[in-house]
Amino acid sequence: MAGAAYGGWLFYLAATGGLGVEPIEALEHAYGKMAIQLILAGLAVTPLRQHLGLNLLCWRRAIGVLAFFFVLAHLLVWALLDVQLISAMWADVVKRPYVTIGMAGFLCLIPLGVTSNNLAVRKIGPVAWRKLHKLAYPAAVLGAVHYVWLAKGFQIEPLIYLAITLALLATRFRTTKARLA
Repeated sequence: MAGAAYGGWLFYLAATGGLGVEPIEALEHAYGKMAIQLILAGLAVTPLRQHLGLNLLCWRRAIGVLAFFFVLAHLLVWALLDVQLISAMWADVVKRPYVTIGMAGFLCLIPLGVTSNNLAVRKIGPVAWRKLHKLAYPAAVLGAVHYVWLAKGFQIEPLIYLAITLALLATRFRTTKARLA
């Protein structure tokens, strides 16, 4: 609830001039940044449990749903407030690789957002549901690469997000490899 309220607060700031001279761009970037932070928080739950004994599993689905909300808000601000035309959106997707990568990441997240409820877990079955939700891994990488490519010039912050994403995924790979041995 607090996460959604934060999203509303950012929208209010943009609407009232609280996000500077380019409120649409600032809102789009704020939603996108919050989305990648939440995706990383969701990916961090398992390593925190495995390596530090900190059990946050009860929060992982809520974090994931909130991340999807912010990704969707990021996309909607871009589509409805920034680009505004379907033809221009398609042109951006085709012409700009960072938009293509971001859209691919969003497409990975759609089935996760739709199935992040108890009914979906029961209908799909827990094993298939867990396999489906591994789409979060490519979505996280695509989101981080989207952020790196979006940054103008050399900026360290997007590279840090990409490094954290890869490090969190590497802990999963190492754990899976250890289980197979």
